[in-house]
Amino acid sequence: MIKIFGFFLLFQLFGNPFIALIILLVILYFLDRRYVGLFPSISKPFRRSRQISRLRTTISLNPNDVSSKFELARLLSERKRYSEAKELLTGIADRYEQSAEYWVELGFVNLKLGLLPEGEAQMLQGLEINRRAQYGQPYLRLAETFRGIDQDKALYYVGQFQEIQSSSSEAYYLAGSMYKILGRDADAKQAFAESIAIYRSLPKYKKRQERGWALRSYFAKLR
Repeated sequence: MIKIFGFFLLFQLFGNPFIALIILLVILYFLDRRYVGLFPSISKPFRRSRQISRLRTTISLNPNDVSSKFELARLLSERKRYSEAKELLTGIADRYEQSAEYWVELGFVNLKLGLLPEGEAQMLQGLEINRRAQYGQPYLRLAETFRGIDQDKALYYVGQFQEIQSSSSEAYYLAGSMYKILGRDADAKQAFAESIAIYRSLPKYKKRQERGWALRSYFAKLR
């Protein structure tokens, strides 16, 4: 009702329904980014491109800057340029042998390149160094990889992720989504319900961070 009222108010102000609709959507987008977080950031891809360009320049000036190479590989992986990311990562392996972040990143790249045994072993190597690396996200990546190949293994990795993120609405939403994909509808609904319950129990300063995941869980639970 508020959206309809807002649209008609903007229509009265500008006299053009298309301009009114565009302005309304822009307002809704900024409100969502400020208070909820359902919509993706439209500025993130541009920031990432600038970062990639800056890192390439840094590396060209200093080819021995391994931290810049690692960061560049991570950003290239986000852009799904996995072969290029792997080339950078393998070139700095000797400097990151004891880094959990390095091994889970290299493992993820290999998983995406279809090298499943190698990628899984590398991700598990990183998680052995630090089980909470990347807040447990590698477990979800492994679950996603094996959901159509080995459901028992996928469910095991979902459980490992939930153990790490036991007080996170996001964790239970992601786990519920995975259960849904695996056809475990009852487990999915329970996970979505737990996500909402956790959100309600959070202190006020944490609710902003988790609100979007709680809303996703609410709508997912209805389906």
